[in-house]
Amino acid sequence: MTYANPLLEHPTRAAPRHVGVIGAGSIGPDIAYYLKSALPGLKLTLIDIRQDAIDAALERLKGYADKAVARGKMKAEEARAAQDGLVGSTDYAALADCDWVLEAATEDLALKRRIFADVESRVAADAVITSNTSSLPAARIFAELKRPERATVTHFFAPAWRNPAVEVIAWERADPALVAWLRHLFAATGKLPLVTTDAPCFMLDRVFDNWCNDAALLLAEATAAEIDSVAGEFVHAGPFFVLNLAHGNPIITETNTLQAAEEGAHYTPAPIFRSVDRWLTVKPGQTVAVDPAVATNVRDRMLGVLLSQTVDILDRGIGGAADLDLGCRVALGFKRGPLEIMRDAGDAECERVLARFAQVRPGMPGATRALASYQPAERHVLVDDIDGVKIITLRRPEALNALHDEMTDEILAVIRRFEGDPKVAGFVIVGYGTKAFCAGADIGRFPSLLGDAGAAAQYARDCSRLLVHLDACAKPVVAALNGMALGGGFELAMRCHALVADQSAWMQLPEVTLGILPGIGAMVVPYRRWPAAAATFHRMLTGAEKLTARRAHEQGVVDALADGYDDLIAKAVARVHAMKGKPARIADGAVAIPPFEAPDAARKLSAKVIGLIETAVTQAGAAPTLAAALEIGYRAFGDVACSAAAREGIDAFMTRRKPDFGATG
Repeated sequence: MTYANPLLEHPTRAAPRHVGVIGAGSIGPDIAYYLKSALPGLKLTLIDIRQDAIDAALERLKGYADKAVARGKMKAEEARAAQDGLVGSTDYAALADCDWVLEAATEDLALKRRIFADVESRVAADAVITSNTSSLPAARIFAELKRPERATVTHFFAPAWRNPAVEVIAWERADPALVAWLRHLFAATGKLPLVTTDAPCFMLDRVFDNWCNDAALLLAEATAAEIDSVAGEFVHAGPFFVLNLAHGNPIITETNTLQAAEEGAHYTPAPIFRSVDRWLTVKPGQTVAVDPAVATNVRDRMLGVLLSQTVDILDRGIGGAADLDLGCRVALGFKRGPLEIMRDAGDAECERVLARFAQVRPGMPGATRALASYQPAERHVLVDDIDGVKIITLRRPEALNALHDEMTDEILAVIRRFEGDPKVAGFVIVGYGTKAFCAGADIGRFPSLLGDAGAAAQYARDCSRLLVHLDACAKPVVAALNGMALGGGFELAMRCHALVADQSAWMQLPEVTLGILPGIGAMVVPYRRWPAAAATFHRMLTGAEKLTARRAHEQGVVDALADGYDDLIAKAVARVHAMKGKPARIADGAVAIPPFEAPDAARKLSAKVIGLIETAVTQAGAAPTLAAALEIGYRAFGDVACSAAAREGIDAFMTRRKPDFGATG
């Protein structure tokens, strides 16, 4: 069985012990650094034909680690672990005991075949073999292997040590167990595996390469700077700026030549790529004045090629809709995924753009069905089934699974879709990856609500629609905390009917450090569900104290602790079944609120906000019903929105500085 969440898979192969990376040029060392950082006990051998390239790569990796330590993103012992077991060699014999060999050499089919013939002759019969090619189909690269079933493409995106996206190619001769293992390994080590078919250029490069190629074809009508300026509506960095950064002109020529040979002359690369080294353009965020008519033409053309590739990818089943959107955001720097852009633009506008694009670019793909049918049911959550329990995975890895309106609505829609199904026992909500359950809620519209108490209070009510539904849900919902649960993420977890947590998980209510307060339940629910832990929640609310999973378990907040993702899901599913369809409800009636401790002046937090929190908690405790108590929290959120502390805290957050509450009270 294949799960949407790769961490639900049960791979038969263990994590690698020794990985060989072939190619010490640009991306090979970055892949090596990712692997050593994620798997510090790993032995890694970097192979290249040139010793000076190996030496430069090893020095580069040391520089990465040193910089991470200097910036406080890595401990010194972690940096040492990332260097231990890292060696370089010009001799392929050093790969003999590797259980995974990954090639990151030049995009040359004949070269890759020679490399893999040599590799296969040296490694064990069950060793995994992958290529980092961005465009060459796996069927061509591995056609001459004796055991092609243990080989596939794993396509990383620059910078490979930081960019989470990696395409895993499920080609016809690859063992499905190999694909499952790679998906699980990548997800467990902080990556976002996106499974695609074996089409030339796979999924994301089809978007990027043709985006850049059509930009180049537009140069007869606009300058590179003008095109990048207009493209800024859709991407953080325009196509020509990215091409300069990646030295990408030869890459577009190679990949689009491949596409043209396979799929038609309309993919032929723009001739200008062969004669220009760098483009005169603007940096991200900068623009030049563009004539309105020119701007409209450029916008239509760039949107046209984006939509053309999007519908073609989905029509041909090259990749999934939600994966395409997410991959374009995290790997290619789009502000919104192409399907999000389509939805927001509307069918009529997209039909107009595609019709115009078909006129200027005959032969390029167009929609074969109603545009609405291309939209995914869920963009930000994954839905699986284990033993009659629906597993809802929050998947916004670029934001540590933070909540926003669309994700909240998707969770609610899934629960509503299945809560009346007699075959479904209940639900588990878990985060994607191993770092975060949910890092809170996006600020969203809140900055625009500062100074408007009524609008801010209504915003809190609107953000609570899922949580209020959980209060009355007929079937049990269990929060499985696979990592940090912050702010709104913890508020979501505490409204579930039970919580289980990985040993490494922790919880925090950091709102007070931003000059605001948690207005969708954290000032109400804990005191009604876990009265013995009231003092802990006092400190969490007014001082942003962290709560570890172990401490939360001791205080009855967490029902069970788990060791690893598998155990976490197993315990969460068991907890659903243990409730037998009768989840415990949060009781109405007043509850006793113990006194708050005197604030610690050294915390440099807002006394005004702390006072609002203490008042709201006390008043909510005296409320006769849960609904009335929650309403007090909503109104308190409205009150804090009118405070100087909130203005200072939010501005500090947006400008990435420490807030100064000294003058705000």
